[in-house]
Amino acid sequence: MTITMTPRSPSGSDFAVLARRINQAGLMQRRPAYYAARMGVVTLMLLGGWTAFVLIGSSWWQLVTAAVLAVTFTQVALLAHDLAHRQVFRTKRPSELAGLLAGNLAVGMSYGWWMDKHTRHHNNPNHDDLDPDVAPEVLIWATESAVGRRGLAGFITRHQAGLFFPLLTLLAIDLKVSSVKALRRSGMKRRRLEIALLVLHATAYLTALLTVLSPLQAVAFLLVHQALFGVYLGMTFAPNHKGMPHPSGDEDFLRKQVLTSRNVRGSRLTDAALGGLNYQIEHHLFPGMPTPSLRRAQPIVEAYCADIGVPYEQTSLVTSYRQALRYLHDVGAPARTEHAAR
Repeated sequence: MTITMTPRSPSGSDFAVLARRINQAGLMQRRPAYYAARMGVVTLMLLGGWTAFVLIGSSWWQLVTAAVLAVTFTQVALLAHDLAHRQVFRTKRPSELAGLLAGNLAVGMSYGWWMDKHTRHHNNPNHDDLDPDVAPEVLIWATESAVGRRGLAGFITRHQAGLFFPLLTLLAIDLKVSSVKALRRSGMKRRRLEIALLVLHATAYLTALLTVLSPLQAVAFLLVHQALFGVYLGMTFAPNHKGMPHPSGDEDFLRKQVLTSRNVRGSRLTDAALGGLNYQIEHHLFPGMPTPSLRRAQPIVEAYCADIGVPYEQTSLVTSYRQALRYLHDVGAPARTEHAAR
């Protein structure tokens, strides 16, 4: 599916006009008090979770701790996302240092690898050739990529809508594997530091499990923790672009970002649960905007898009998942037809 171009406004660059309105509203200003509080809460969640883990000891109640830490790890990852966009600190060095501590040390994912991947996604969201998030791997996001897949890959493609949420249980492990693969290649900035922090995370994590829990409990904890971490993390990103149009590459910046993104309506609880990613349109237009400012920017952007005739997609959380799953099902149609013919 490609984007249909909409008429431009008659005066100047559309994005420049919108950016002036956002700046006039003071929405690009830093929010140090918010991020100090958020970082404090996330740190307490992390320390509290592992403290509870030690105090509870060898018990099957640790599966509850695993679920709590899965939520905590996701919140740490969402904070690392804001750090990567320099929403927290003004300069690069503290942003990178905090990002490495949050990504590599706290949750065991390469911050540098993810930042490079995420930057390419922001530059060309949903582009079949340039966005790594829609590259044909386990799931297929472009119809032409669904043809010719056999065996397990073919089975997944034919049933990918139904398998989407079960596959999210493997997302955390996949991110760790991808991190290791990326760091095995030379050329990544701060490669040795990233490797050291990942090794420290893995060593401390496995030592804690094997020291406190029985072997069977340790395996169960690891599986539950990593599976729920993957599901929650995947659910924060899935509503944002999945099922939205794929650009041709000829669009201007504003249309490329707005037409490929979807917002999710909700309360401040939704904002907290999704880390502000429910304002995906505003985030893609202004990636450096602090998360708490996105809610205030949303009506400004929506009204401006209406003025210049650019479709603005906003829906409920459940509907966003339904749209993404329907799109996955439709993309898999050629694979199902091909399989039936065989």
